[in-house]
Amino acid sequence: MGIALLAGIPAALLWRRGAAPVELATGTYLSPGRALPDFSLIDEHGRTFGPADLKGSWSMLFFGYTNCPDFCPTTLSTLAALEKRLRASGAPVRPHVIFVSVDAKRDTPEQLAKYVPYFDPEFIGLTAANQPTIEAVAAKLGVEVTITPKADGTYTVDHSGAIFVFNPDARLTAILVGPFTVDALQADFQRIVAAHG
Repeated sequence: MGIALLAGIPAALLWRRGAAPVELATGTYLSPGRALPDFSLIDEHGRTFGPADLKGSWSMLFFGYTNCPDFCPTTLSTLAALEKRLRASGAPVRPHVIFVSVDAKRDTPEQLAKYVPYFDPEFIGLTAANQPTIEAVAAKLGVEVTITPKADGTYTVDHSGAIFVFNPDARLTAILVGPFTVDALQADFQRIVAAHG
C-alpha cells in the first residue's frame, strides 16, 4: 500500500491565496476558511452524515481505510493520543476526529463500528454506499484515491495522508500534511483555534 502524502498539497496551495500569516508545523492555515461542498456519507451507525454535522465543534477529518497496514493506524493512534492529552489537561476545546474510509466495498458501517472505537470511543467513522461516492467526496477536498487490483484478486488503496481541520462553522480552516506527532498536532491545533478567535 502506498500513501500519496502530497496529494492534498495542490489544493492547499490553491486555497492559500489570501491566507493569514499563521505558521503551522504540519501544514497550511487557510484564511478565510473555505466552505465545504455538499456531500452525504454514512456513519458507523448507518446514519446519514453531511456538512451540517460538522457544525458546532472543531473537527479533524482524515481519509484512510481499515485494511491499511501502517499509515492509517499510526495516524489514528497519534490523533487518539492527542485526544487523550487534551482530555487529561482539561482543554476547553477538543476536536471531533472523523475517519473517512476510501474503501467503500470493504469498509461497511459494521466494519467501521469495530475498527474506529479501537482507537478512541468518541471517534466517528464514515463510509459510503459505493466507491464512486466516496471518491467524489474525497476529490472535493483535493484527495486522490487510487485502487490497484492485485493478481490474487485483492487490491491496494493509495490515498492522501492529510488531516483537514474544520472550524465550528463547518469551514475548512487548515490542511495538515505531517509528519504528525502529538506535540506538533497539539501546538498547531491550539494555533488554529487561537487564530480563529
